[in-house]
Amino acid sequence: MDGLEGSELCYPQLLNSSCRGLMRPRPEAVLLYTLLSSVTVLTVALNLLVIISISHFRQLHTPTNLLLLSLAISDLLVGLLVMPVETVRFIETCWLLGDLMCALSYIIGFSLTSASVGNMVLISIDRFVAICYPLQYPNKITRGRIELCVCLCWAGSFLYNGLILKEHLGQPDRHNSCHGECLVVISYVSGTVDLVFTFIGPCSVILILYMRVFVVAVSQARAMRSHITAIGAVTVTAKKSEKKAARTLGIVILVFLMSFCPYYYPSLAGQDISNSASSWAIVSWLLYFNSCLNPLIYAFFYPWFRRAIKLIVTLKILEQDSSQKNII
Repeated sequence: MDGLEGSELCYPQLLNSSCRGLMRPRPEAVLLYTLLSSVTVLTVALNLLVIISISHFRQLHTPTNLLLLSLAISDLLVGLLVMPVETVRFIETCWLLGDLMCALSYIIGFSLTSASVGNMVLISIDRFVAICYPLQYPNKITRGRIELCVCLCWAGSFLYNGLILKEHLGQPDRHNSCHGECLVVISYVSGTVDLVFTFIGPCSVILILYMRVFVVAVSQARAMRSHITAIGAVTVTAKKSEKKAARTLGIVILVFLMSFCPYYYPSLAGQDISNSASSWAIVSWLLYFNSCLNPLIYAFFYPWFRRAIKLIVTLKILEQDSSQKNII
């Protein structure tokens, strides 16, 4: 690349040991920074609204919404910690943040991704019990159990990814060919383990549970149409509410699966995973963009979220006893 016009050394003082990159035209770099920064700000703002809504309004303090809160926190952290770093990595040709940040950026990104997957599995289990075992739901799915599961999900995500990337953390530059590079390579064996534990296993559980939910929901809908009575109106309304929540969260999970499939394609194809691949930036940003889509889905399908946003934006949540407002 020595003869390429517009290429520059990452560290000119290191001469031949420095990476050389082809610099992007300034208009292109400005456009990309503007676009990706906008996505980052939107992701942070929307997920912050979800977190404030569920945390503030007492009506929303349900086990299901606690899972949505955990998912929103992971999406918020993706916007705060991962997207800015990935923006710089994608646009700039040199890594200028040092070896430690190189290692931490991947561990944080992979851990938040695993936490999102875990939250999706917990959401599927919650909806499965709510639809298939409605009478036992209050006893089986309690706030305490949900909080324990969420804590285990987060702790397990960081522990698991710390083990997968421990060699990269101990020696971040082990795969670098020159100074100014931040390269991570996950071997086929580690990639296969990650594929099973982070994608195939969880996705299988999610799909099986939602297929069961769909079958039960259809049978219940048929039964309700033929046995609706005035006495059972409240029960019918409650069941409809549960099914609407299941449908909305089913859309969240479908979008999640569509975002994750391209990322895990190399492992499915039996290849090593490396961020030097030309498609890495595209599939990574598709994965991270899912963190922006989740709250948009809530806003479109959940009336309570739209009402909560209105109260937050107009600062009415600062009023006394605003947490007791009826927004459902």
